[in-house]
Amino acid sequence: MSAPENESARPRGVYWLPNLLTTGALFSGFYAAVAAIDQKFELAGVAVFIAMLFDGLDGRVARWTHTESAFGKEYDSLSDMVSFGIAPAIVTYQWGVARISEYGPLWRRIGWLVCFFYAAAAALRLARFNSRAATQDKSYFEGLPSPSAAAVVAALVWLASDRVQVGLPGLLLAFLVTASVGALMISRFPFYSFKQVDTSARVRFRYILLVPLGFLLLFLHPPAALLLLFGCYAASAPVIWAYRKLRKRARPPAAPPGAAPPAVPPELPAAPPPSA
Repeated sequence: MSAPENESARPRGVYWLPNLLTTGALFSGFYAAVAAIDQKFELAGVAVFIAMLFDGLDGRVARWTHTESAFGKEYDSLSDMVSFGIAPAIVTYQWGVARISEYGPLWRRIGWLVCFFYAAAAALRLARFNSRAATQDKSYFEGLPSPSAAAVVAALVWLASDRVQVGLPGLLLAFLVTASVGALMISRFPFYSFKQVDTSARVRFRYILLVPLGFLLLFLHPPAALLLLFGCYAASAPVIWAYRKLRKRARPPAAPPGAAPPAVPPELPAAPPPSA
Protein backbone atom coordinates (compact mmCIF):
# COMPACT_ATOMS: atom_id res chain seq x y z
CA MET A 1 0.00 0.00 0.00
CA SER A 2 1.36 3.41 -0.94
CA ALA A 3 1.95 6.31 1.42
CA PRO A 4 -1.09 8.34 0.24
CA GLU A 5 -3.35 5.34 0.87
CA ASN A 6 -1.92 4.94 4.38
CA GLU A 7 -2.58 8.60 5.14
CA SER A 8 -6.13 8.36 3.85
CA ALA A 9 -6.80 5.28 5.99
CA ARG A 10 -5.53 7.00 9.14
CA PRO A 11 -8.40 8.58 11.15
CA ARG A 12 -8.30 12.35 11.12
CA GLY A 13 -9.39 14.76 13.82
CA VAL A 14 -9.84 14.26 17.57
CA TYR A 15 -12.78 13.42 19.79
CA TRP A 16 -14.30 16.70 20.89
CA LEU A 17 -16.10 15.82 24.16
CA PRO A 18 -13.27 14.43 26.35
CA ASN A 19 -10.81 16.95 24.94
CA LEU A 20 -13.29 19.74 25.68
CA LEU A 21 -13.31 18.66 29.33
CA THR A 22 -9.51 18.50 29.32
CA THR A 23 -9.44 22.04 27.95
CA GLY A 24 -11.71 23.08 30.81
CA ALA A 25 -9.19 21.64 33.29
CA LEU A 26 -6.36 23.45 31.49
CA PHE A 27 -8.27 26.74 31.53
CA SER A 28 -9.05 26.38 35.26
CA GLY A 29 -5.40 25.73 36.07
CA PHE A 30 -4.30 28.72 34.00
CA TYR A 31 -6.93 30.90 35.68
CA ALA A 32 -5.67 29.77 39.10
CA ALA A 33 -2.20 31.06 38.22
CA VAL A 34 -3.60 34.37 36.90
CA ALA A 35 -5.81 34.81 39.98
CA ALA A 36 -2.80 34.23 42.24
CA ILE A 37 -0.81 36.86 40.35
CA ASP A 38 -3.73 39.25 40.90
CA GLN A 39 -3.66 38.41 44.65
CA LYS A 40 -7.06 36.68 44.47
CA PHE A 41 -6.05 33.56 46.37
CA GLU A 42 -9.55 32.38 47.22
CA LEU A 43 -10.47 32.28 43.52
CA ALA A 44 -7.15 30.58 42.78
CA GLY A 45 -7.91 27.81 45.26
CA VAL A 46 -11.40 27.31 43.87
CA ALA A 47 -10.04 27.18 40.31
CA VAL A 48 -7.67 24.32 41.20
CA PHE A 49 -10.60 22.26 42.51
CA ILE A 50 -12.63 23.02 39.40
CA ALA A 51 -9.67 21.76 37.36
CA MET A 52 -9.79 18.56 39.44
CA LEU A 53 -13.46 18.17 38.58
CA PHE A 54 -12.82 18.49 34.85
CA ASP A 55 -9.80 16.19 35.11
CA GLY A 56 -11.87 13.53 36.80
CA LEU A 57 -14.57 13.75 34.13
CA ASP A 58 -12.54 13.68 30.91
CA GLY A 59 -11.14 10.19 31.36
CA ARG A 60 -14.44 8.73 32.51
CA VAL A 61 -16.35 10.33 29.65
CA ALA A 62 -13.78 8.98 27.19
CA ARG A 63 -14.27 5.45 28.57
CA TRP A 64 -18.06 5.70 28.68
CA THR A 65 -18.29 6.97 25.11
CA HIS A 66 -15.43 4.76 23.80
CA THR A 67 -13.53 7.82 22.61
CA GLU A 68 -10.14 7.08 24.19
CA SER A 69 -7.14 8.04 22.09
CA ALA A 70 -3.38 8.51 22.37
CA PHE A 71 -3.85 12.22 21.64
CA GLY A 72 -6.28 12.53 24.55
CA LYS A 73 -3.85 10.86 26.96
CA GLU A 74 -1.00 13.15 25.98
CA TYR A 75 -3.21 16.24 26.12
CA ASP A 76 -4.51 15.23 29.54
CA SER A 77 -0.97 14.78 30.84
CA LEU A 78 0.09 18.23 29.64
CA SER A 79 -3.04 19.74 31.15
CA ASP A 80 -2.28 18.03 34.48
CA MET A 81 1.20 19.53 34.49
CA VAL A 82 -0.24 23.03 34.13
CA SER A 83 -3.21 22.60 36.48
CA PHE A 84 -1.61 20.49 39.22
CA GLY A 85 2.08 21.27 38.81
CA ILE A 86 2.69 24.84 37.65
CA ALA A 87 -0.49 26.48 38.95
CA PRO A 88 -0.19 25.33 42.61
CA ALA A 89 3.51 26.28 42.60
CA ILE A 90 2.67 29.80 41.35
CA VAL A 91 -0.20 30.10 43.85
CA THR A 92 2.13 29.17 46.71
CA TYR A 93 4.85 31.47 45.41
CA GLN A 94 2.56 34.48 45.07
CA TRP A 95 0.99 33.88 48.47
CA GLY A 96 3.98 32.87 50.59
CA VAL A 97 7.25 34.05 49.10
CA ALA A 98 6.33 37.74 49.22
CA ARG A 99 5.44 37.38 52.90
CA ILE A 100 8.38 35.22 53.96
CA SER A 101 10.86 37.54 52.21
CA GLU A 102 10.12 40.10 54.94
CA TYR A 103 12.13 37.90 57.31
CA GLY A 104 15.26 37.97 55.15
CA PRO A 105 16.63 37.00 51.72
CA LEU A 106 17.48 33.47 52.90
CA TRP A 107 13.82 32.72 53.64
CA ARG A 108 12.88 34.06 50.21
CA ARG A 109 15.31 31.67 48.51
CA ILE A 110 13.97 28.76 50.53
CA GLY A 111 10.42 29.71 49.57
CA TRP A 112 10.89 29.80 45.81
CA LEU A 113 13.09 26.68 45.89
CA VAL A 114 10.26 24.82 47.62
CA CYS A 115 7.85 26.00 44.90
CA PHE A 116 10.24 24.82 42.19
CA PHE A 117 10.68 21.47 43.96
CA TYR A 118 6.93 20.98 43.95
CA ALA A 119 6.67 21.75 40.21
CA ALA A 120 9.59 19.44 39.39
CA ALA A 121 8.10 16.67 41.53
CA ALA A 122 4.78 16.98 39.67
CA ALA A 123 6.58 16.67 36.33
CA LEU A 124 8.53 13.61 37.48
CA ARG A 125 5.37 12.04 38.92
CA LEU A 126 3.48 12.46 35.64
CA ALA A 127 6.40 11.15 33.57
CA ARG A 128 6.71 8.07 35.76
CA PHE A 129 2.97 7.44 35.61
CA ASN A 130 2.91 7.68 31.82
CA SER A 131 5.88 5.35 31.41
CA ARG A 132 4.43 2.69 33.73
CA ALA A 133 0.72 3.03 32.98
CA ALA A 134 0.57 -0.24 31.01
CA THR A 135 2.13 -2.39 33.76
CA GLN A 136 1.05 -0.63 36.95
CA ASP A 137 -1.55 -2.11 39.29
CA LYS A 138 -4.81 -0.24 38.73
CA SER A 139 -5.82 -0.56 42.38
CA TYR A 140 -2.99 1.65 43.61
CA PHE A 141 -1.01 4.71 42.53
CA GLU A 142 2.75 4.75 42.95
CA GLY A 143 3.24 8.02 44.73
CA LEU A 144 0.67 10.66 45.61
CA PRO A 145 -1.40 11.64 42.54
CA SER A 146 -0.70 15.18 41.38
CA PRO A 147 -4.38 16.31 41.66
CA SER A 148 -4.44 15.28 45.33
CA ALA A 149 -1.15 17.08 45.99
CA ALA A 150 -2.50 20.20 44.28
CA ALA A 151 -5.67 19.95 46.37
CA VAL A 152 -3.67 20.03 49.61
CA VAL A 153 -1.68 23.08 48.49
CA ALA A 154 -4.71 24.92 47.08
CA ALA A 155 -6.86 24.24 50.15
CA LEU A 156 -4.08 25.43 52.46
CA VAL A 157 -3.63 28.72 50.57
CA TRP A 158 -7.41 29.12 50.29
CA LEU A 159 -7.75 28.61 54.05
CA ALA A 160 -5.12 31.26 54.75
CA SER A 161 -6.25 33.69 52.04
CA ASP A 162 -8.29 35.83 54.44
CA ARG A 163 -5.44 36.15 56.93
CA VAL A 164 -3.13 39.07 56.30
CA GLN A 165 -0.52 38.10 58.89
CA VAL A 166 0.23 34.43 59.46
CA GLY A 167 3.71 34.91 60.91
CA LEU A 168 6.90 33.03 60.20
CA PRO A 169 5.68 29.76 61.81
CA GLY A 170 2.58 29.75 59.60
CA LEU A 171 4.63 30.40 56.47
CA LEU A 172 7.14 27.69 57.37
CA LEU A 173 4.26 25.26 57.92
CA ALA A 174 2.81 26.10 54.51
CA PHE A 175 6.14 25.57 52.75
CA LEU A 176 6.74 22.38 54.75
CA VAL A 177 3.38 21.01 53.62
CA THR A 178 4.14 21.98 50.01
CA ALA A 179 7.53 20.26 50.12
CA SER A 180 6.03 17.19 51.83
CA VAL A 181 3.33 16.61 49.22
CA GLY A 182 5.96 17.18 46.53
CA ALA A 183 8.10 14.46 48.09
CA LEU A 184 5.09 12.15 48.37
CA MET A 185 4.43 12.55 44.63
CA ILE A 186 7.83 11.08 43.76
CA SER A 187 7.80 8.53 46.57
CA ARG A 188 7.02 4.84 46.11
CA PHE A 189 4.24 4.74 48.67
CA PRO A 190 1.14 2.95 47.29
CA PHE A 191 -1.97 5.15 47.40
CA TYR A 192 -5.37 3.53 46.92
CA SER A 193 -6.84 4.60 43.58
CA PHE A 194 -10.55 3.89 44.26
CA LYS A 195 -10.80 2.59 40.67
CA GLN A 196 -11.91 -0.88 41.79
CA VAL A 197 -14.81 0.35 43.92
CA ASP A 198 -18.01 -1.47 43.03
CA THR A 199 -20.64 1.27 42.80
CA SER A 200 -23.46 -1.30 42.65
CA ALA A 201 -22.43 -3.05 45.88
CA ARG A 202 -24.45 -2.70 49.07
CA VAL A 203 -22.99 -0.97 52.11
CA ARG A 204 -24.11 -0.70 55.71
CA PHE A 205 -26.60 2.01 56.54
CA ARG A 206 -24.27 3.78 58.98
CA TYR A 207 -21.81 4.42 56.15
CA ILE A 208 -24.49 6.33 54.24
CA LEU A 209 -24.66 8.78 57.16
CA LEU A 210 -21.11 9.88 56.32
CA VAL A 211 -22.35 11.40 53.06
CA PRO A 212 -24.59 14.13 54.57
CA LEU A 213 -21.95 14.69 57.26
CA GLY A 214 -19.33 15.31 54.57
CA PHE A 215 -21.62 17.74 52.74
CA LEU A 216 -22.33 19.53 56.02
CA LEU A 217 -18.64 20.03 56.74
CA LEU A 218 -18.02 21.08 53.15
CA PHE A 219 -20.67 23.80 53.24
CA LEU A 220 -19.73 25.00 56.73
CA HIS A 221 -16.10 25.68 55.80
CA PRO A 222 -15.05 24.41 52.34
CA PRO A 223 -11.26 25.02 52.54
CA ALA A 224 -10.92 23.41 55.97
CA ALA A 225 -13.02 20.40 54.95
CA LEU A 226 -11.11 19.91 51.69
CA LEU A 227 -7.75 20.29 53.43
CA LEU A 228 -8.78 17.69 56.01
CA LEU A 229 -10.03 15.29 53.34
CA PHE A 230 -7.05 15.43 51.00
CA GLY A 231 -4.58 15.81 53.86
CA CYS A 232 -5.81 12.53 55.35
CA TYR A 233 -5.49 10.86 51.95
CA ALA A 234 -1.94 12.17 51.52
CA ALA A 235 -0.97 10.92 54.98
CA SER A 236 -2.71 7.55 54.61
CA ALA A 237 0.04 5.69 52.75
CA PRO A 238 2.95 6.77 55.01
CA VAL A 239 0.89 6.03 58.12
CA ILE A 240 -0.06 2.56 56.88
CA TRP A 241 3.57 1.88 55.92
CA ALA A 242 4.81 2.93 59.39
CA TYR A 243 2.10 0.86 61.09
CA ARG A 244 3.08 -2.26 59.17
CA LYS A 245 6.76 -1.71 59.95
CA LEU A 246 6.07 -1.37 63.66
CA ARG A 247 3.76 -4.37 63.64
CA LYS A 248 6.38 -6.46 61.85
CA ARG A 249 9.03 -5.54 64.40
CA ALA A 250 6.70 -6.41 67.26
CA ARG A 251 6.24 -9.97 66.00
CA PRO A 252 8.65 -12.67 67.30
CA PRO A 253 11.20 -13.83 64.69
CA ALA A 254 10.03 -16.85 62.72
CA ALA A 255 12.03 -20.07 63.04
CA PRO A 256 14.08 -21.03 59.97
CA PRO A 257 12.67 -23.92 57.87
CA GLY A 258 13.80 -27.32 59.11
CA ALA A 259 14.70 -26.10 62.57
CA ALA A 260 13.66 -28.23 65.53
CA PRO A 261 10.81 -26.88 67.63
CA PRO A 262 11.83 -25.30 70.93
CA ALA A 263 12.27 -27.76 73.77
CA VAL A 264 9.43 -27.92 76.26
CA PRO A 265 10.64 -28.09 79.87
CA PRO A 266 9.51 -31.26 81.67
CA GLU A 267 6.71 -30.96 84.15
CA LEU A 268 7.76 -30.93 87.76
CA PRO A 269 6.39 -33.72 89.98
CA ALA A 270 3.55 -32.81 92.21
CA ALA A 271 4.53 -31.83 95.71
CA PRO A 272 3.64 -34.41 98.41
CA PRO A 273 0.76 -33.46 100.69
CA PRO A 274 1.81 -31.95 103.98
CA SER A 275 1.96 -34.37 106.93
CA ALA A 276 -0.58 -34.04 109.67
